[in-house]
Amino acid sequence: MFRHKRLAVVFGVILISLGLFLNFMRGRYVVPIIMYHSIQPNASKKNMLAVSPLIFERQMRFLKNNRYHVLTLEELAGLLRQKKKIPGRAIAITFDDGYKDNYTHAFPILKKYGIPASLFIIVQEVGRPDRLSWEEILEMQASGLVAIGSHTIGPEPLTKIKDGQELKRQIFASKAALEEKLGKKVNVFSYPEGRFDAKIRQLVIDAGYLAAVATNPGKRYPNDDIFALKRLRISENAGNMAVFWVETSGFYTFMKERRKK
Repeated sequence: MFRHKRLAVVFGVILISLGLFLNFMRGRYVVPIIMYHSIQPNASKKNMLAVSPLIFERQMRFLKNNRYHVLTLEELAGLLRQKKKIPGRAIAITFDDGYKDNYTHAFPILKKYGIPASLFIIVQEVGRPDRLSWEEILEMQASGLVAIGSHTIGPEPLTKIKDGQELKRQIFASKAALEEKLGKKVNVFSYPEGRFDAKIRQLVIDAGYLAAVATNPGKRYPNDDIFALKRLRISENAGNMAVFWVETSGFYTFMKERRKK
């Protein structure tokens, strides 16, 4: 009898501890928003902004086969804004800068697996040999899989721009230029190099964007701040699916922020 009671107490303590641990981790969960730049053959593991088409397809196949809920950035922001329940295994995919290889290498893979993504364009770089053309951007948008967002007029981090009017132009005029070219509302914004401050964040809101992504704004910004959404940069090093699984688990942001502490 005594032994049975002791086992019951131990079992109860284990269940309570497990419940407390799961509750603790639930509060640390952040829907992973993964960030790509260039999808290029022969990508080097030293280049943190490039992933090879082989690895990119392996990652997209992993998401598809494991039934991740790939949301658009607007869908995710809407759920966060309305404080609605987010599906399990939710994830969002983004691309910065508008490299031409997003069209030649990433786009066919996204179509193959039916995976949506957001693509952030630097307006003045459209048409460069290594960047997307307007025709390519329009084709990607017309597929229904790729949403276009602003990455400002030029590539300079907004925090380095001291002139208030120029700062406003980068945010407001990039939205207007993209909407004129694409014939569609542009609702999402990406801070160049992920850098911003309270003034820049407010200008993005004033311009009429519905959400904005950063990179690693840190613990001072809540995980559900839709104008400071945290992202995870994906590189060739995530070719190992165990690594990719950890990075897309929803707890990697918490681990990174704790490590920086």
